[in-house]
Amino acid sequence: MKKHVHSLIATSISLSFAPFVLAEAPVTMYDFDEATSAYEDAYLDAQFNLNGGNQDQTSYNGYINLDYEQVFDSPDRTTKLDFVGTGSRSRGPNATDESVSNYQALGAITNDMYFQPNSDGAFWYGKGEVGVQKGMEDPFTKVTVGLGYGRVVNATPMAKSIRLIEALQERGLLGNVGKETYIAVADVISREEEYRSRYGLEDYLEYWIQDIDALLGNVGARGAIRSYDVLENERISTRKYGWLVRAGVGAVISNYDGSDSKPVLEIGAEYHLPINNLLQFSEEAIFTAILDDNDNGYVFANDMSLTYEFSDNIDWENGWLLTHSEYEHSNDITTNTVASTFRYYISNSLSLSLTGLLEDTEDNIDGNGNDDIDRALLFGVTYRLK
Repeated sequence: MKKHVHSLIATSISLSFAPFVLAEAPVTMYDFDEATSAYEDAYLDAQFNLNGGNQDQTSYNGYINLDYEQVFDSPDRTTKLDFVGTGSRSRGPNATDESVSNYQALGAITNDMYFQPNSDGAFWYGKGEVGVQKGMEDPFTKVTVGLGYGRVVNATPMAKSIRLIEALQERGLLGNVGKETYIAVADVISREEEYRSRYGLEDYLEYWIQDIDALLGNVGARGAIRSYDVLENERISTRKYGWLVRAGVGAVISNYDGSDSKPVLEIGAEYHLPINNLLQFSEEAIFTAILDDNDNGYVFANDMSLTYEFSDNIDWENGWLLTHSEYEHSNDITTNTVASTFRYYISNSLSLSLTGLLEDTEDNIDGNGNDDIDRALLFGVTYRLK
């Protein structure tokens, strides 16, 4: 890990040498490199849009999304659980437009096993996926094994450490502290699950916050209350840094259309960059080729996001999702979805959002309702389950 030290050199008019003054560089997410950590994010998001007047009937668009991610990091492995489920219901403005509903869900577990513990080098991995969608003949099931290189570090504990220490300093409860204190506090924060297991759900907070405050010196009762408020009532978005690439082979055991097992080739990559302590960039891409004697094809997806923390309770989230699919006996389909969301956190678990959405689908078919760019302005409510 790179550490930067800036030196200030002063010289006097008499040309005598003044002493070097070393100033410690600001604390960043990169200062946290603990190999053992865990995090869990689970969100239930609902958005609705209603239009009426100057049209045959009231039109509406409603969406509900469930997004779950849990990651366990240890020196020799990273295990990731993913689940994404979406449902929608809409009706157009014309008298003949009927209500249309849709749903789909996909769950996956990925296990990366590093050949050299505590390294960011080579690993082998296994992955299993299961999916369902409306109108399917069979569920989607897929298994993959392969090799990869690189590592992504969960730096969220450091983001919480920085937020906590700044909150105490703003109230005059804590003076300046060194980088080692930020790291030590982040280490205890990262072990929340350990405290929960040792002391139980009802009691672990008092021991957890007590050990954090002990690292900061005597911050008193006000400091303990403020520490609890920051860690339990304020929402801090997940922060990561690092990159990895992977390639594997596997099989689609069953598919939505009821087709038989097919071999697949998978190539994936991730890149995460905390541009500063308030701005996070992430990109994940995956290419999956399905090898079939009668209908070879592939699907490519690239998910890019940029999140800025305006304040302790306001985030600005921006995303661009590109998907492209090609099969020998069907039209190529390319979809671009761009969204920008202002999110206001009422509490750690509840937020309100306003989202501007643009979606463009190119399928080389005219007159099927998606020739123009879809635009939407959506008001949403998100409940954080974990």
